[in-house]
Amino acid sequence: MESQEILIKDATILNPLGNGECEEKSASVLIKDDKIAEIASDIDEGVDKVIDAKGKILMPGFVNTHTHLSMTILRGIADDMALDTWLNDHIWPMEAHLNRDYCYAGALLGALEMIKSGTTAFSDMYFYMDGVAQAVDEAGIRGVLSYGMIDFGDAEKRENEFKENISLIKDFNNTADGRITTMFGPHSCYTASVDLLERVRKEADKYNVGIHIHMNETMKEINDVGEAHDNKRPFELLDSIDFLGDDVVAAHCVWLDENEINLIKNNGVSVAHNPCSNMKLASGAAPVGELLEQGICVSLGTDGASSNNNLDMFDEMKFASLLAKVSTLNPSVLNANEVVNMATVNGAKALNLKDVGTIEVGKKADLILVDTNAANMTPQSNLLASNIVYSANGSNVDTTICNGKILMENKKVLTLDETDVLAKAKVAIAKMKELRAADVE
Repeated sequence: MESQEILIKDATILNPLGNGECEEKSASVLIKDDKIAEIASDIDEGVDKVIDAKGKILMPGFVNTHTHLSMTILRGIADDMALDTWLNDHIWPMEAHLNRDYCYAGALLGALEMIKSGTTAFSDMYFYMDGVAQAVDEAGIRGVLSYGMIDFGDAEKRENEFKENISLIKDFNNTADGRITTMFGPHSCYTASVDLLERVRKEADKYNVGIHIHMNETMKEINDVGEAHDNKRPFELLDSIDFLGDDVVAAHCVWLDENEINLIKNNGVSVAHNPCSNMKLASGAAPVGELLEQGICVSLGTDGASSNNNLDMFDEMKFASLLAKVSTLNPSVLNANEVVNMATVNGAKALNLKDVGTIEVGKKADLILVDTNAANMTPQSNLLASNIVYSANGSNVDTTICNGKILMENKKVLTLDETDVLAKAKVAIAKMKELRAADVE
């Protein structure tokens, strides 16, 4: 896609400020190359492209800080069961049949779904990540990619996991015009050995990349880690090996005690909250209000589409707020402004995307327009954030822009052939189901 100057004219801007508050104003926004060049009420129209934003809310694109993009092809494969059963009896047996083609097809499908629902950046942990990188490049979105490292104490498998993740870093970090960056992705304290975790810390420092890990998702995890590691809780285990730091993104963090919250805070760890997945798997309700009060960076993730079952960050915002309210019996906790911050600027901070997450001159033009001319958006709330969090859904997104390129306009995706993407995904799903059926015959 050629670079072009884009004028978004007469928008109603919702800009998260990074402190739990949002700014509202009416203005036009000029995009030059990949950046926001000017924000003003009156901008000269001598540009390549003008987008009329009357009746639309302009806001930063969403940053999904925890997902497994290719798991879109496992959507609905196993519902209404606990995490342990879901993983061991259904997901892992299906994943045994994954290959690069299937992961590429699933990543394309996930990228399509994210573009259509306003997500411009995401953090992924999965397998065959070169296929995911190809999909990200083609789709035009921003991806922070890590390989899901699992060794269960097996030294040979551990070496392979490092080979895979280091290859991902060497081959794809800062590629696709800077839209693709990388992390290490140790799966969790219960699937990765201490040897793996210790080496991840050293390698992350060596390659100057972050770490993406599942933490404290279920009570079973807490108990299993305690039994295996002298009654240490997961964050205590990581602290004992000097693993924690401000480059660590910890997904879930549902079951935390006071000491672990202090470890998260004192080490600058970011938390990726996944309310829909946590509710669907009955994992529990993370203490998000308390984490925010402590000044911890809490962002939002959808988790994979096999435990959600979609990638719609509007859902995630609404359920984050509602889950926090019902679990604390406090209707004022996690208000709409705070949740919009979690879905945008907090996510950018967690993923070290310094130029993303707010609407400011000099920032990357990762922006979305939400159409308010819809039944579910009428009448408008007095607070823009309330309409976005409590009324809107992904289908209200009209335009998606990433890195200064228009990925979707007037609800038509421009970077991907939607029919082709759906066809590829359906073939991959069908073949994996056939292979899994042959296993159990």
